[in-house]
Amino acid sequence: MKKFYLLLAIFMAALNLRPIITSVAPLLGTMQSELGMSGLTASLLTTFPVLCMGLFAPSATALRDRLGLERSIFTALLLITGATALRGSADSVTILVISALIGGIGISLAGPLLSGFIKKYFPTKPGIVSIYSASMTFGAAMASALSIPIYNRSNQSLTMTLSCWAILGVLGLIVWSVFLRNRANKEGSVRSRLPIRNPRAILLTLFFGLMACMFYSLTAWISPIAHSFGYSSASSAMFLTIFTIIQIPVSLLIPGLVSRFGKRRFFLVFCSVSELIGIVILLFHLPMLPAVICLGIGAGGLFPLALMLPIVETKTSEEAGSWSAMSQCGGYIIGAMGPLLIGAIFDYSGSFTVALFAMLAVIAVMIAVQLLITSHKPEIQAGSVEME
Repeated sequence: MKKFYLLLAIFMAALNLRPIITSVAPLLGTMQSELGMSGLTASLLTTFPVLCMGLFAPSATALRDRLGLERSIFTALLLITGATALRGSADSVTILVISALIGGIGISLAGPLLSGFIKKYFPTKPGIVSIYSASMTFGAAMASALSIPIYNRSNQSLTMTLSCWAILGVLGLIVWSVFLRNRANKEGSVRSRLPIRNPRAILLTLFFGLMACMFYSLTAWISPIAHSFGYSSASSAMFLTIFTIIQIPVSLLIPGLVSRFGKRRFFLVFCSVSELIGIVILLFHLPMLPAVICLGIGAGGLFPLALMLPIVETKTSEEAGSWSAMSQCGGYIIGAMGPLLIGAIFDYSGSFTVALFAMLAVIAVMIAVQLLITSHKPEIQAGSVEME
């Protein structure tokens, strides 16, 4: 029963880490027309949360040292829930930007802390990260899939559509409130430092950044890309939903396969090549569905692997949290530039062709970094929890 509740806590926390971002993407065009936003300004609603997720990630270790692991995660969920609810106050670009910043800070704290939580309660089962990544992806898919239907059923109310996801935050806070009542937090005596001089930690950070750059660029712009190819608004939004939904089973499957069979290099490169194929399909203006499927498989596998690496590279929950904080700090700062760059390129060129070539370059560099990461140690043996 205790194990079930721990898994439920991970699920509920991770479920809240993406709706504040992905609920915006299907409505970007609507918000641009209703609120008079340019493509660059609209991209900030994705860029700001991701940038905050990087800039404030190191604060997670300091907060954990002061409040304890569980209380810190509760605080992060409180910030995300409050930011989402704030969007119900007014149809305003200012409100949207402020809520994006606050929500990004909350996500920046929750991400590394959840990695430490998994290391603390499941030290020999890094594959549990699949619950983390799959529930986060599920939350993202639910928000992207239901945003337009909710918008239409709420008399086209942006405030209602964007703020209703605070309900998930309230449920998450209820689950995590049990930890506040029942668990003593003694981590405060442990001081944490980021592994800024560790070469492997630096490589993991670079990989996380390139992965996040692709992920958030696709999340923000896959629908507009489809629309520019002549698809309807409804079909364009559906492609984002398909891209996100495909990631759920993949994010559940890949970490388990890596934990059981090893071959981390194979799975990392396989997922990157899948993204590469998807971008090539888009460049040739072939049907969108195969491209979206390939991109979803790639993103669905790379993200949980990026979350898993700091857990298996470290020995304690504090160390796992510090490595995760560093990889997510640098990684999300790099990743935040992706949607912004795509928006700027589109505003300048009037098409997505140049942006797609830029994505190809990012994937090529990411594959090179993956080969460096996996060249340091031999492949792990089947069934082992150690990584090469």
